[in-house]
Amino acid sequence: MDTATNLFELTQPRLREFFAAMEERPYRATQIMKWLYHRGITDIGAMTDLSRELRTRLVDCARFDLPEVALEQTSTDGTRKWLLRIDAANSVEAVFIPEADRGTLCISSQVGCALNCSFCSTGRQGFNRNLSTAQIIGQLWLVNQCLGYFSHGERIVSNVVMMGMGEPLLNFDNLVPALELMLDDLGFGLAHRRVTVSTAGVVPGIDRLAQTLRVALAVSLHAPTDELRDILVPINRSYPIIDLLAACRRYAEASGGDPITFEYVMLEGINDGPAEARQLVRLLRNLPAKVNLIPFNPFPGSGYTRSPLSAINRFRDILMQAGLITITRRTRGEDIDA
Repeated sequence: MDTATNLFELTQPRLREFFAAMEERPYRATQIMKWLYHRGITDIGAMTDLSRELRTRLVDCARFDLPEVALEQTSTDGTRKWLLRIDAANSVEAVFIPEADRGTLCISSQVGCALNCSFCSTGRQGFNRNLSTAQIIGQLWLVNQCLGYFSHGERIVSNVVMMGMGEPLLNFDNLVPALELMLDDLGFGLAHRRVTVSTAGVVPGIDRLAQTLRVALAVSLHAPTDELRDILVPINRSYPIIDLLAACRRYAEASGGDPITFEYVMLEGINDGPAEARQLVRLLRNLPAKVNLIPFNPFPGSGYTRSPLSAINRFRDILMQAGLITITRRTRGEDIDA
């Protein structure tokens, strides 16, 4: 089994190649994907539309390794968080946020993060390792299993956001196959606008993604000037705002004009004043953009406090009066640190 292939690593084309190498027909990939992603079955013996001889062969050459659920917590507001064990030394978190019209799952792409954004708890942990494709798509698979999707077939996770631990575009080669499995009708069949990659501003990764796959893009902006963003989001020193926004324009053109979400964490006395709001308006005026204002979630030693609601509303009003679609994210799952 040490040399067996983890089938959760394989997109539909690669799964067809896997079966071709076994001298099996390509439709075997369709059968396996339906068992894995539509029925939630990983027991080869239960895959009854495969021949007995093929099932016997698969036992020796295929495996179905996923993260393990180490802890599950449910907030009083219905938000659910899973701690998922990746290996003996590493774990990541996935968070499900239920709403009346959608169910959003935030999943991780790395253990820790190397970008060290000053207001981010994950950034303080440093970087441990990239997640494999199976470990990324496995988060969605496990949450669907926990929510009962495989048993009753009702879609509960309607939106996926790569906004957990890590910078997705720094794990590009493992990220993209996982995204393809989310979008594939034989996988989870999500619409491209319901799968979002959130980046702190890795410009080469934005351009590469634009030429590879169509999904929604979210950019962690958090400041309207390079001087401030250099402090809050240090990768800005490599890819300053002018270069980042140029990449966003290229991405919007490649995706048919879909709006890009700009995330902006509200930090009291740091980036939440009327002057910063007006600067942000000038930055985004000629982009297909919407702004997501995020009340800061404090953590020990962060050095920041959440902007008061009055400041957030004032900031939002300036953006909206200038014609920018602006939403204030509702804080969810505070009692479980979600």
